[in-house]
Amino acid sequence: MRLRALLENDALGLRLLGGEDELDRTVRGVMTTDLKDPSRYLSGGELVLTGLAWLREPADAEPFVRILAGAGVAALAAGEAELGDIPEDLVQACSRHRLPLFGVNESVAFATITEHVVRQVSGERAGDLAAVVDRHRRLMTSGPAGGGPEVVLDLLGSDLDLRAWVLSPTGRQIAGAGEPLEAGLAATLAGEHLAATRTGRRGPHRLTVGGTPYSLFPIRNTGRGAAPARDVRETVLSDWLLAVEADAGDWPAARLDLLQGVTQLIAVERDRRDAARTVRRRLAQEVLELVQSGAAPAEIAARLRVAAPVLLPGLGTAPHWQVVVARVEWETEPGQNGVDSGPVAQALLEEILVDPAASGADTADRIAVAHSGDEAIALVPLAAAPLPDSEDDMPPATLGLHADVLLDAVRAPLSAGLDGDGRLTLGVSAAVHSAEGLRGALEEARHARRVAAARPGRVCAAGHHELASHVLLLPFVPDDVRRAFTARLLDPLRDYDRRHRAELIPTLEAFLDCDGSWTRCATRLHLHVNTLRYRVGRIEQLTGRDLSRLEDKLDFFLALRMS
Repeated sequence: MRLRALLENDALGLRLLGGEDELDRTVRGVMTTDLKDPSRYLSGGELVLTGLAWLREPADAEPFVRILAGAGVAALAAGEAELGDIPEDLVQACSRHRLPLFGVNESVAFATITEHVVRQVSGERAGDLAAVVDRHRRLMTSGPAGGGPEVVLDLLGSDLDLRAWVLSPTGRQIAGAGEPLEAGLAATLAGEHLAATRTGRRGPHRLTVGGTPYSLFPIRNTGRGAAPARDVRETVLSDWLLAVEADAGDWPAARLDLLQGVTQLIAVERDRRDAARTVRRRLAQEVLELVQSGAAPAEIAARLRVAAPVLLPGLGTAPHWQVVVARVEWETEPGQNGVDSGPVAQALLEEILVDPAASGADTADRIAVAHSGDEAIALVPLAAAPLPDSEDDMPPATLGLHADVLLDAVRAPLSAGLDGDGRLTLGVSAAVHSAEGLRGALEEARHARRVAAARPGRVCAAGHHELASHVLLLPFVPDDVRRAFTARLLDPLRDYDRRHRAELIPTLEAFLDCDGSWTRCATRLHLHVNTLRYRVGRIEQLTGRDLSRLEDKLDFFLALRMS
């Protein structure tokens, strides 16, 4: 189709801002992006839609337009929802590079324009594909009436004789037509996709499994709500893929373009899914902040009462809760920018916590995951049931999540995606039945994750049952007992350090870490032994304790761990 045809359709809400002499350009596809540099996703001839989230200052317009013009795109269409009028700097940059520019009325969704362009382009190129694109509006309609991605996949099968499935990065089937993929095969395809994407290979990725060819098309989340990705590692563990049972190596351009259009439409479903998770993420973040700030159990319980109906609609009583902590760590070369791992771990943990046997895009509607720094922290509700006296008496169905089980189905594909420079470590707490236990559960899950991090392998997990001694006991000490115990032992030392800069607390920590060895501790602190003896004597004088006694050493050790 030609650009001028877009202006003839009033429903698209487009107004021409520049490039009137270029309206006979041919549009070969459509792409939605808010990346500052989308060049790796462009092949030429696209109508590029953008919400202008990349435009932070006037100087950003010129390089963005230069990239589009160099890639041979047909035109740029900028949404007016965020900034109102299109900035003059962008208009001038498009004029300099002879790139037609449209403004998109804020009342028109990018999905509407995508639908129209894909339908028209595919209809003009291949009449036998028109039915697929003509009916794809149902993809973006939520609920049973719309049908979601399955509608498009059904049409790919009936009109083009192509079997296709939408898979998550862990190999879980999100949508499919006909028979579902066998779990092992889905994991293999997802692993190949992750490995290929990590090495920078452009899709579709082709492979043969058991004599059957497959082609893997990436479904990238680059819509209005997507943050610009600086590094492929920021999205590789969260992007969906379209797996087609066919070898796309000899396909004509028209068919490849159609499949690219299908991935763009499925990305709309992905955007809808992400928007639906916003409330659950916010609830998890609020609860997490209360727990970490030491808020009163009554305040946390009130927030949980708000969360429970959202996470477990229709539940009559308060559920039990488990906490799961995950961290994705990437190795970085000197001078290389680090990856913001918190959101990566958050998206991945949301996927891992879905039952691997479940299909569909909305099966995670009872999972709330927040992120704090490089950690992702999940608040997982369990159906309320009386807790037995011991786990041995607990029926399997009420034990909740188990670390090893969580990773069984995803270890292979994620290992492929992390291979070379990444690790995923995960820790799972025991179930708790009250707000008062959440702080302990969080610490327990963090301790378990550290146990997992000490193990070899790209994907490791540990559960609460693998913790020992004080590591298991301390998280469940009531907050008021913690505060009283640590204050009695450590507050005199903290006050003295503030007044005299004596570093008694660091000295105490080092002394205990060195098992009370004067020589090793003095060496570690770069002190003379007599200076160390003076500091330890001051600690004993201020606290009334004797650091030569095992009981007093143990009390100090526990106080430091609980502080």
